[in-house]
Amino acid sequence: MAGNRGELSVEELRWTLDPESLGFSSTEDLGTLDGVIGQDRAVRAVSFGVDIEGPGYHVFALGPSGTGKTTMVRKFLERLAPDRPVPDDWLYVNNFEDADKPIALRMPAGMGCQFRQDMDRVVDELNTEIPRTFESEEYEREQQQIQEEFQRRRQALFEELEREAQARGFAILQGAGGVMMAPVIQGNVVTPEQFGQLSEEQRQRIENGRGELQDRLRDTMRQVQQLQREARDRTRDLDRQAMRNTIEHLIDELEAKYAEFEPVMAFLSRVTADLLDKVQDFKQQRQIEQMQQQNPLAVAMAGQQAPSFDRYRVNLIVDNCDAQGAPVVIEDNPTYYNLVGRVEHQVQLGALVTNFTMIRAGALQRANGGYLILDARDVLTSPFAWEALKRSLRSNQIKIEAMGEAYRAITTRTLEPEPIPLDVKVVLIGEPLLYYLLLNLDPDFRELFKVKADFASDMRRDGDGVQEYATFIASIVREENLRHFAASGVAKVVEHGARMVSHKNKLAVRFGDVVDLLRQSSYWAGKNGHDLVQAEDVQRAIDEDIYRSSQIEERMQEMIEEGTILIDTEGMVGGQVNGISVLSLGDYVFGKPSRITARTYVGNAGVVNIDRETELGGRIHNKGVLILSGYLGGRYALDVPLALSASLTFEQLYEEVEGDSASSAELYALLSSLSGYPINQELAVTGSVNQRGQVQAIGGVNQKIEGYYLTCKLKRLTGNQGVVIPRDNVKHLMLREEVVDAVREGRFHVYAVSTIDEGIEILTGKEAGQQQEDGSYPEGTVNWAVQNKLRELAEKVKGFARPEAEGERKETEPVAVADGRAD
Repeated sequence: MAGNRGELSVEELRWTLDPESLGFSSTEDLGTLDGVIGQDRAVRAVSFGVDIEGPGYHVFALGPSGTGKTTMVRKFLERLAPDRPVPDDWLYVNNFEDADKPIALRMPAGMGCQFRQDMDRVVDELNTEIPRTFESEEYEREQQQIQEEFQRRRQALFEELEREAQARGFAILQGAGGVMMAPVIQGNVVTPEQFGQLSEEQRQRIENGRGELQDRLRDTMRQVQQLQREARDRTRDLDRQAMRNTIEHLIDELEAKYAEFEPVMAFLSRVTADLLDKVQDFKQQRQIEQMQQQNPLAVAMAGQQAPSFDRYRVNLIVDNCDAQGAPVVIEDNPTYYNLVGRVEHQVQLGALVTNFTMIRAGALQRANGGYLILDARDVLTSPFAWEALKRSLRSNQIKIEAMGEAYRAITTRTLEPEPIPLDVKVVLIGEPLLYYLLLNLDPDFRELFKVKADFASDMRRDGDGVQEYATFIASIVREENLRHFAASGVAKVVEHGARMVSHKNKLAVRFGDVVDLLRQSSYWAGKNGHDLVQAEDVQRAIDEDIYRSSQIEERMQEMIEEGTILIDTEGMVGGQVNGISVLSLGDYVFGKPSRITARTYVGNAGVVNIDRETELGGRIHNKGVLILSGYLGGRYALDVPLALSASLTFEQLYEEVEGDSASSAELYALLSSLSGYPINQELAVTGSVNQRGQVQAIGGVNQKIEGYYLTCKLKRLTGNQGVVIPRDNVKHLMLREEVVDAVREGRFHVYAVSTIDEGIEILTGKEAGQQQEDGSYPEGTVNWAVQNKLRELAEKVKGFARPEAEGERKETEPVAVADGRAD
């Protein structure tokens, strides 16, 4: 070991929160959180977006999943909505001139449901009163009087015609074929046979008389037809008057109640006119209903249908009668029809039929005048939904039409409801990737969603932040009826919040994961018989969650313990170092040690990355390896060429390796191979490096340290094992308490370095050596040995190159000939 150079203290490995510093004994002493913690930027953006007037100021809330975007936006809008005006009600009514184009009615909040109830009452009364009117004795008496008068006057006309015919020797005969005239001789009607036996003179006289009477007959028939028209007109007037008397008091009552609403008055006027126009249909209602009961198929095939008063009802699609403030609508399934609304159909005798009563509102109609929250991914993956949403926001109106109407080869007849004006604030919830894809690929997006609410994944850990975190815990405990947390339990949750973001000075605001921890901690407190959730209950919840997800990690550690995966945790080996990679399973991340080896030899190939050559190296990893050549050349080849061949690889690697966090380990292996100084295998290394030899921060530092600690624990802790990390990662350390305890007891160590020189000293136990004025390094140092080796390799390469160059010169020298010319 190289002493304690760069070794970190126990206090640097983990930030801990003293429960006594919280100032309360349990969350029962805390109030309820008012607002959202750690999202000041997003809250200000949402507040700006919903307050500003103007086209396109809708909001896109972006951030990592689990940061509480939907919950925060919903609670924020729900606090804001009660102070906003309640939007109007919307209804669809029948268009009596064109039933395919229902008319939209707008009424103040609360009036829509009243008007619907009033129209339902009117329709119910019409269903009862109109049949009763046309079956009343008074109506039948008046109708009978009209018929009797018609028959009397008709009979008088025919009697007068018959008297005139008798005077002329004719009789008037009425039969199925109509009215005819026949000659009469001696009181008997002359048959056609008898007429043929008469003399020419008699026949001529009869024909002359028939001609005169024919004109009189036609005149009489015209008078009878006029009488029939008069009777029909009087009957129609009687029907209309009877209908008017029936409905007048009902309509007058509504007109008086809704006199200030011009569209409603126009609708009532059209209802009255339609009732009067269809009075004959309603007179036949009972007759058709009886026929339908006896033979419904025959009635349907004949095109007869009992008249329905439902055409006078209203379809209330947006009802704000009980609303308090503006609506806040969250559409969990934003399909095309769930957004813009739909027209339903029903089957009648094998055919699909519809009418204005089957129009259904979508989320846009329900949120009109308020706020609509949508998940961006769901909208984008639902056919036609995204285009429908943009079209509605651009035109500021909601148009209900069949999905994909513009793409149909054959159009079918359906309803075309009148569009409704749209006034809504839309908040899309999505991932940053979706936001930036839409911003760059969809020109409409920039114009429609001008407000970006960027949710952070962490917040600063200061005194106020810790108190807010504790208050948040208390709020969740009350909302979900969990056990209250003791101060120790709160402290443990806050510490885990720092662990979740791998930073001592920050706390996670991925509240989905935090809330899950609170639920599980409350569960284990119950199992442990605790009334308050203690620190041990929180730790049990954390440990159990790790255990449920760590099976693959355990299998890999078993393979290392059994020797299937070769990892040395003791001894000194040249050109070999223990690197650490991070594997993510989605719900669990862990560190996995890997053996990195380097071999150097004479040649001009430079540093060859075997993983790159076999296409197992990712782009970032390959970049990190190429940086190594820049470091070697800038450090050791200022006066001699960098002439070497070296190979680097992750041993037993069978999947792609990505990232540059192993570049410092690869450089240490190279330096060890070149210098001949072996590396202590008790240590593992992580960190990236730049061309100047500065060790740079990497991700997953906690998991890497813990992964190597677990390997050493399985193989045997010697008391000298540890991990070398970049100094810039010290602030990210939130190690598990088991590792911290091992360091405290001297069984494990963590070193932090800023440069390659610092790291190579720890790994080899040799001085790195500072460059002297003449460009050399002190004898016996690592850099001295590396420089000498590179010079030796360069000389060997030069030595091999000299004979080849001399051979080439001999082949190209001019050859003297007799005439002195050279060929």
